[in-house]
Amino acid sequence: MSSLVSCDDPPLVRIAFDSRPAKHTHGIGRYARCLLEALRDTGGEVVETHKPRNCEVFHSPWIDGAMLRCPVPMVVTLHDLVPLKRRGEYLRSGLRFRLRYLAVQRATRVIVPTNAVADDAVKELGIPRDRIAVIPEAPAPELRPRGEDEVRAVRQRFRLPDHYLLWVGRMTRPDPRKRVAALARARRTMPLVLVGPTGPWAHDLPDVTLTGALSDDDLAAIYSGAHALVFPSDDEGFGLPPVEALACGTPVAACDVPAVREVLGERAILRSVDDLEGLLAAAESAQRPAPPPPSWTWNDAAAATWEVYAQAAAA
Repeated sequence: MSSLVSCDDPPLVRIAFDSRPAKHTHGIGRYARCLLEALRDTGGEVVETHKPRNCEVFHSPWIDGAMLRCPVPMVVTLHDLVPLKRRGEYLRSGLRFRLRYLAVQRATRVIVPTNAVADDAVKELGIPRDRIAVIPEAPAPELRPRGEDEVRAVRQRFRLPDHYLLWVGRMTRPDPRKRVAALARARRTMPLVLVGPTGPWAHDLPDVTLTGALSDDDLAAIYSGAHALVFPSDDEGFGLPPVEALACGTPVAACDVPAVREVLGERAILRSVDDLEGLLAAAESAQRPAPPPPSWTWNDAAAATWEVYAQAAAA
């Protein structure tokens, strides 16, 4: 990936960090938790608040926290622009985000996880490219290969088969780009396990096993025990589950969309978004050992984020 920024020593600025999403189970929650911990590990003063006072820079790690009139320079992390790009499918979300996108346009600096999202931000929001920093995400340290005993125990606890395909994400309500229902209906020969918090609609999906939300230890064991992760999204800002799966030694089959191709390259089997059955067949034919994940870590992300803070404070 290009357009990365880095910083050996954190600048001497006091940061207000909106930590409200850190308690959530979705990918933005993972981002906020991991980045906040890494920011503290790499030094510097970080105050958890969404009401910036007596600080040099305010960082909102989600669009919901972006302020139209921030009293200090504001950094916003923009994870994707799917509701803006696909208004017809995300009508309610699009209305909710309208003022948030205006706040993002006013931010001093905008962090995105891939060049694909940076291009969208330039095209859809008109944000100058020099105000955008591409800082990738990474697997949490707890997501690493687990031994046979842990894998066997988690299989027994959740009544999983010995061989299964895996999907990981949030299922509290249908998300058109994730295509979970279509994945469940597509032809395959292996059982399909879906991991993540669920809403009532998910329990009507045919011929799948639902685990609900999991601890990181259980998630790592289920990743480690899977034959492969299947990732059918037709649009993504980054795609964290494939990186997590690779960190646990599990092969990945994913749809060939710009952000996933940028992040994974040849580390995953990529198939056309129009061929879900081909995607499942590729996942079923995947072989171990899986390629290693990208070497980028959350400490790398924190160092790059400190540099963005310094740029914002000086702007």
